[in-house]
Amino acid sequence: DLNELEQAIHNYIDYYNNVRIKTGRKNMTPIEYRNHVLTTLTA
Repeated sequence: DLNELEQAIHNYIDYYNNVRIKTGRKNMTPIEYRNHVLTTLTA
């Protein structure tokens, strides 16, 4: 079903951006790291 596929893709994107942690980014999620960098650049 197309709706199930769309929901699965949405869930994966949410996981990738908000849950997944990488050690190369100070153990931050991609969204947290982006916000950290933007805050650092504007300070």
